[in-house]
Amino acid sequence: MRYSSLVDRLYNDGAAGWDVHMAAWRAQARGEDVIVLSVGDPDFDTPAPIVDAAVDALRSGDTHYGPIIGRPELRAAVAADMSARTGLSLGGENVMICAGTQNGLLAAAMCLLDAGDEVIGLDPMYLTYQSTLGVTGADIVRVAQPAAGGFRPDAAAIEAAVTARTRAVVITTPNNPTGVAMTRAELEAIAEIALRHDLWVVSDEVYSDVIFEGEHVSIASLDGMAERTVTVGSLSKSHAMTGWRCGWAVAPVSLVRHFDALQVNVNYGIPGFVQAAALAALTEYREAFRPMVDAYKRRRDLAAQVLADAPDLPVLVPDAGMYLLADVRAHTDSVRRFVRELFDATGVSVIDASAFGDSCRGWIRLSFTLSDDALVDGCTRLVDFLKSR
Repeated sequence: MRYSSLVDRLYNDGAAGWDVHMAAWRAQARGEDVIVLSVGDPDFDTPAPIVDAAVDALRSGDTHYGPIIGRPELRAAVAADMSARTGLSLGGENVMICAGTQNGLLAAAMCLLDAGDEVIGLDPMYLTYQSTLGVTGADIVRVAQPAAGGFRPDAAAIEAAVTARTRAVVITTPNNPTGVAMTRAELEAIAEIALRHDLWVVSDEVYSDVIFEGEHVSIASLDGMAERTVTVGSLSKSHAMTGWRCGWAVAPVSLVRHFDALQVNVNYGIPGFVQAAALAALTEYREAFRPMVDAYKRRRDLAAQVLADAPDLPVLVPDAGMYLLADVRAHTDSVRRFVRELFDATGVSVIDASAFGDSCRGWIRLSFTLSDDALVDGCTRLVDFLKSR
């Protein structure tokens, strides 16, 4: 049987980066002694009052179709939240409610890109971006953010990558996997490029609440950028709601209308009880994320402290997020093999960070989405493994 060429564009080399994680997940399900440092799923439960809001909605019969692009009250709450962050004057008409950030990115790609267009992506990038953007037939031009420069954006390299076919730049701040949060000056440099070349910017800001020092800056807040920026976000990381699949895209009204037409043919809306939970999280329980972020910061520092005892293991301490990168080039010429050997020997799963792009070749990504004790145990096993080699 023949399949659409689209299915081939859904696969890329990054998918293999999950092999050890999936093996760890299966071993954990069998009750084996494993420590999973390979996934960014918060170990916290969704705060109980947010769950209650969904249960109350279900019990009141909120199980029917609703507005495809999202309920007005939730769209208004997202708009108010982002207006407060950015100083922009946004309304619900600027917001699409969608099935998580991933769905928002796909909607942006489908409504902005055509086959033959180019979209600039900053490497490293989340490993599904290649497929999410490429499904449109657009070509992804990866611009390195090298380890030698702290994985920070290089405006000159971005400018050099622009061609007559360039349609958009996709950024992630704070970044997964590096934890780098872009500064205002770095974002201003990217904004200048977008304005000069009449480009869209798609900004993934799902980790914007999980920031440890300083304040998050949205590129949409910069002069002239609101009308050419799609900002995608969700409550998945901030409020431990990964499984709820509720996110948003904030964009110019004209683009949101196209999102609406697309979603008629994709999701046909997000369940009302899920939106009830999201509304509670964004309004009554907006600050519920703070204790979790405090815990992530403490775990970041714990992990860095333990790993400092390892021989020849440079560590990038993140500005934000749930991950830490470590450079294992002194210990192996194949990180994929190293990750497998580490798991087989110690039961600790980490990710070969090259799955996120060549800029991370030679590095591993560890998550700190588990208890302090388990994190210290996992990092200690990694240190002992390195000392034994």
